[in-house]
Amino acid sequence: MSQSLVDDTGGAGGAGGAGGTGNASGAERGPGRPVEAGPATAPEPYRRADVRRALRFLVRRPGLLLSVAVLVLVVLASFRPDLFTAQDPLKGVPSENFRGPGGSHWFGTDELGRDVFSRVVHGAQLSLKATLIAVLVAFVVGGLLGVVAGFVGRWVDDVLMRVVDVLLSIPALFLSLALVTALGYGTVKVAVAVGIASVASFARVARAEVLRVRQALFVEASRSCGARWYAVLGRHVLPNAAGPVVVLATLDFGSSILAVSALSFLGYGAPPPAPEWGTLISDGRNYLANAWWLTALPGLAIAATVLATNRVARALDGEWSRQR
Repeated sequence: MSQSLVDDTGGAGGAGGAGGTGNASGAERGPGRPVEAGPATAPEPYRRADVRRALRFLVRRPGLLLSVAVLVLVVLASFRPDLFTAQDPLKGVPSENFRGPGGSHWFGTDELGRDVFSRVVHGAQLSLKATLIAVLVAFVVGGLLGVVAGFVGRWVDDVLMRVVDVLLSIPALFLSLALVTALGYGTVKVAVAVGIASVASFARVARAEVLRVRQALFVEASRSCGARWYAVLGRHVLPNAAGPVVVLATLDFGSSILAVSALSFLGYGAPPPAPEWGTLISDGRNYLANAWWLTALPGLAIAATVLATNRVARALDGEWSRQR
């Protein structure tokens, strides 16, 4: 009897030692304790699974693969045009004017003998620069207005949303024309005008998402625990509300390309001989009868970029989220 009591006391002391000063050795000797994986090795299977899922998602959609390839080529052309052509887009050879598309000139030549393909490639830099500025302006200003309106609420929401309603009542192209007329000509000013014209849609989407997330249980739990408003906004509301706004930015990228090109076509963009995409179409419209490629091929470049952007945005918006 005494021996069993001693054994029981020793076992209790061992357990107490494992929970007290000797918990490291007790944890090593405990047969029922699970082995904890290191923090560096645990996410590796999940990363491999995400990569496999993304590759499988792309392989099953050849149209999406083609769209991604087109966007990669356009981005490379905007940053490194020398990878695609070595010809000067501003230098013409008068003896080679109005040459049709062929091996020496893929997109033909214009009225001054300039290579149209090199002008389209170098024009991607100007057009995408304006488009990125426009989307950034719309994303930042519209997202900020929507977050403030949705998170603060009350009279602030009413005032901001009435301003947004006024902007939505004006067609975007007309508003862009009015703004660029007030700001002046130039690529950056065209981009700012297009971005301001798109602010209203971003504000609406951002406000709707903030209102949705603000009523979630985890946000209410964070507030009940005494978290400050900026902590709730930064840790919970913004990360969970940013997804649809980012998808809208991808969709707006294509419409911004069209808007920037339209304003350049009307003569509000960079002055000649800058090879903006809209300017190329405008310069070639006078020669449609004998040189169709001056307008058709730059127009096809714009259409391919816009369609590729919309296809990627559609994949991000619905297809990828449904698969996940």
